[in-house]
Formats: sequence, structure tokens, C-alpha cells
Amino acid sequence: MANSNTKAQKRVLLLCGDYVEDYEAMVPFQALLAFGVWVDAVCPGKKTGDICRTAIHQASAHQTYSESRGHNFTINATFDEIEFTKYDGLVISGGRAPEYLAMNSAVLDLVSNFSNSGKPIASICHGQLILAAAGSVKGRKCTAYPTVGPVLVAAGAHWVEPETMSACVVDGNVITAATYEGHPKFIQHFVKALGGTITGSDKRILFLCGDYMEDYEVAVPFQSLQALGCHVDAVCPNKKAGDACPTAVHDFEGDQTYSEKPGHDFTLTASFEGLNTSSYDALVIPGGRAPEYLALNESVIALVKEFMEIQKPVASICHGQQILSAANVLKGRKCTAYPAVKLNVVLSGATWLEPDPIDRCFTDGNLVTGAAWPGHPEFISQFMALLGVQVSF
Repeated sequence: MANSNTKAQKRVLLLCGDYVEDYEAMVPFQALLAFGVWVDAVCPGKKTGDICRTAIHQASAHQTYSESRGHNFTINATFDEIEFTKYDGLVISGGRAPEYLAMNSAVLDLVSNFSNSGKPIASICHGQLILAAAGSVKGRKCTAYPTVGPVLVAAGAHWVEPETMSACVVDGNVITAATYEGHPKFIQHFVKALGGTITGSDKRILFLCGDYMEDYEVAVPFQSLQALGCHVDAVCPNKKAGDACPTAVHDFEGDQTYSEKPGHDFTLTASFEGLNTSSYDALVIPGGRAPEYLALNESVIALVKEFMEIQKPVASICHGQQILSAANVLKGRKCTAYPAVKLNVVLSGATWLEPDPIDRCFTDGNLVTGAAWPGHPEFISQFMALLGVQVSF
């Protein structure tokens, strides 16, 4: 994808389990794929095509974080067929999965092999429980979610208290982070450890958000672009920097249409009112249910028209194309969207491109369109091409 180098493609293993934290599995998985790294996601006792249930963890008014059900994360490789020598690095996701994975001897042997080989290991949140159980943190500086600290100290680590939940620590080949808030630096350090170089990232990108936008469709591209070193802002009409948008988890669970569950709360980084749109190089429009009402907002329509008329890169996914249709900027364009949005796209004068399979994405001039979050790797990669951002190994 984004890797224009002719060298052999980097290959990474992502270790998952049931009730892995939703973001901590999908964000590094899709970001690394978008950057040109091949990623195999595995779980003990599961094979290619099986799913892991995920958990949404976030701060609450109570004494510890809350948990709710997240997306279903599809495994794309079989744990029992792993040959660790074929991989250049390991990512260990957090959530509740590490609690039981840390008791699995096959998992511990795998982690020990990576550790002893000196290959890069990136572990986040509760994932460091596995590093501790594998004996891979002795003498190492590392951080984690604060409640994991006593275990790391007992395992001989030099504990680094996370001053914020975005804290990230690098010690040799081991990269650790406190929570998914630290994904941008976490992923950036891992890419560097794999030998990657990022160029062209001096870009300012604006995300057009709203209540009940799809959880993955804002978080994955947002943090992926931050990991590249881009300045990324998220805004929502009638909200200011520091406010939050609730998100929706849209998934396919055997019904005739997608299901919806509550997602993470997404914190905005800038205020919509008084926004200087001319200071941004590109625009991203996430999907979900937010575009239905954002498409009725005159200020939103004016903003979208501005980006399209001066040919700045615009990337829109899933139901985000409802906004493009309402802004009347699709006439004569070729684009895709979530299939239920086809009517909007066709009536706006665009040429409909069938999203078959659902992860298909297309570029037409300055516009990238995708059908749904499974297409994020290609969606982000095509957007990177328009931005002139590259990851080379």
C-alpha cells in the first residue's frame, strides 16, 4: 500500500484474545496495514476467520474504567500455524484478554522468542501482563495502565508512572504505552523500530465529526494520521475543543443490516465556531449516523464545498457521502459508499462504484471514498497518496 520500497514487505504479528480492547486491536492493525506492513492477527485456540469479542474501556465517574461490548474483531491467521521467524515484530493489545493469555504457555513461549531475538515488541495497556509473565521486562523501563504497575515492578521492570494516559516508553526493542490514547506515538515508534521512515507528514488535516459517528471510522484514520506525524483536528458543529461526541459501533452480526452498540466517547480537539478552514490541507468525513443530521447544517455544507472547490484532498467513508451529496459536489464524480447510501450518490449525479467487496475504496481526483470501516487500510493509503505522505522501509 503505502510502502513504495522494493524490499521485502515487513510482517508483523498481532496477539489478540477475547475481550481485547476494541481500539487496541483495530487501530494498530489497520494503521500498519495502511502503512504497507503485513499484519497477521492471531488468538490461541482460534483459526483464520474466527472472531474475538472486544471490549470498550474508557474512563468513567466511578473508581475504575467502564466496559461495554465493542466490535467483533476477525482473526486473519491461525495461532497454531505461526512460525515466529517469519515475523519482524510483535504487537500485544490490551483490554482483558491479557489476563488469561498470560497463563498460556504457548503465548509465553512465543513472546519469549521475540524478546530473545531482539525483534521489536510493542505492548499496550494490560498487554504488559504478558510481557511480565514471559520474563521479558526485567531491567527494562516500561509503562502500562497504572494498575499493571505492581506486576511489572515484581517482574523486575523499571516502572515509569504514566503522567497521562497517552504516555509511551521505549527501551531498546520494547515499546510500551499506557492506553489507546497513546496510539499515535506507540505506532510511530513501532514503525521506526521496524526500520520505517515517514516523509511528507507536514500536513494539517480536519475531521468533520458528529454525535454517533461510527467509532472505528473516526478513531482509526484520526490516530493513523497522527502516527504519521500529521497535525489532526476534530470538530463538530455547536461543540468546542474538549467536548466529546458519543460514537456508535456498527457491526455485522447475522441480521439483515448492521447492529449498533454504544462506542467510545471521542474528544474533539478544536472548536467549530470561528474555525479557520484555510489553515487545513485536507478534510476527512467519518461515517455512522452523524452524517444524516450534519448534511442538514448549512455551515457544514459550506465547509465541504470550500474544500472541494479548491481541490484539497477529501476522504469520506460509509454514510459520510450523505454530506457530499447534500453539498452537491459529487456531480460527474466516480465514488462508492455504504450500499444504503447509493440512492444519495446516484441522485447527486455521481457514477456509482459498487463496493464489492465491502472494503473497496476509490480515488477520483482529490476525492477518496470508501464503503465501510473494513476498507480503512486502503482508504488511509489512498488518502496518504493524495497528501504526499509516504512510509518507506
